[in-house]
Amino acid sequence: MRHWFSDLTAFRRDPLTLFLDRGNTSTEPLVPLGLGPAPVYLVADPETVRPLLKAAEEDADKGRLIHKLRAVVGKSSLTVSGDDHRLRREALHTHLAKGTVERLTAPMAAEIRAVGARLAKERAFDPCAAMAPLALKMICMVLFGRQVLSPADEQALVHAVRMAEDDVADELFRILPLTPWAKYRRDRKRAFARETMNLIVRRARSRAHDASILRTLERAGLNDQELSNEILTLLITGHHTTGASATWLLYHLATEPGLADAIAEEATSLYDWSGEIRADRLRNAPLSLALVREVLRLYPSAWWFSRETKRTLEFGGRRLKRGTSLIIAPWQLHRDPRHWDDPETFRLDRSYGNKAYLPFGLGPRACVGMGLAMLELQLVALEFAAAYSFGRVTPFPAPRPMPSVTLIPPAMQIEIRVRETAQAQVSVA
Repeated sequence: MRHWFSDLTAFRRDPLTLFLDRGNTSTEPLVPLGLGPAPVYLVADPETVRPLLKAAEEDADKGRLIHKLRAVVGKSSLTVSGDDHRLRREALHTHLAKGTVERLTAPMAAEIRAVGARLAKERAFDPCAAMAPLALKMICMVLFGRQVLSPADEQALVHAVRMAEDDVADELFRILPLTPWAKYRRDRKRAFARETMNLIVRRARSRAHDASILRTLERAGLNDQELSNEILTLLITGHHTTGASATWLLYHLATEPGLADAIAEEATSLYDWSGEIRADRLRNAPLSLALVREVLRLYPSAWWFSRETKRTLEFGGRRLKRGTSLIIAPWQLHRDPRHWDDPETFRLDRSYGNKAYLPFGLGPRACVGMGLAMLELQLVALEFAAAYSFGRVTPFPAPRPMPSVTLIPPAMQIEIRVRETAQAQVSVA
């Protein structure tokens, strides 16, 4: 018998399986979920997802599930609406639009090569432990400019952002209130992470480049607190999201027979006379693009997000009262056999014009950093494949990711060595 909390135990134990079990078998576009007294539905039909994500703010907007994050990131582009959201998004878009981020191709490729060289010396590495700090370095490059943060600042920032991410996850999934002692400990940890981040941002502000996001946000009129909130949000959303995707990208490069060799060959057509990848040739690299898109299908970083009705609506065949939460789960939509052949299988022959493909969301609130993420992931694929070959991966096959703010990959080890052709090129040079 279904009741208010009928799905709560299953959700807390394994939300990935719950979404698949309920969404993939549903004959209705909206699947009721028993997660508490307030009404919650999983939107299981991509034809219903699209009008929801493009709905006017007075009909459906960010609601209590997202507003819970204000306790961690304050009022930022992640949690605000209306003119405030549009102002911040326009400022971010000037730096993160696809055509704009291509100017970062050479410096991003250089950072990726530096990480690869260090990992090759170790002969085996945990891809998540390597890629998350790399992703943070990339977002800091856009936020502040190249080489603004010292190595010590970067290490402190990694620690602070990880603490904040844990805090975000706790806020998102918490149903019952904390005990007074647990709340005290949480508040102390939250304050420490926030003060560490603020200290580093204050130092970065004095050295930030004029063409950085930080300067653009300052010129947009954000005060110190608003600026701090926005930067923390960008650090959190740009850290484990791309880092986790890069982890799975390297996993499939290492485990799919012949894939790394084929992408290495593709990379040779993209270099200029100096050995740098030309940004204008990346769109003509279909294999590395397909790899990125398939990884984002199987392991979407934004594995779920939500909207809340702001008035009574007729939607998805139901009458929804004000305050109804609607969950969109790319994890479920990307693995629904009604929309994908062999949805659990890694394949590079798919068409990604499928309406059920939503790795970055859709509409006016789609991820503003999608261009940066796509560029970074494609460069990781090309630079690693061109320079290295891979050996054993353990464990294999890898376990499922852990659902948190993003999908956290499991710990694993990938053997790595310098590719013979790369060694020959170094010898000739």
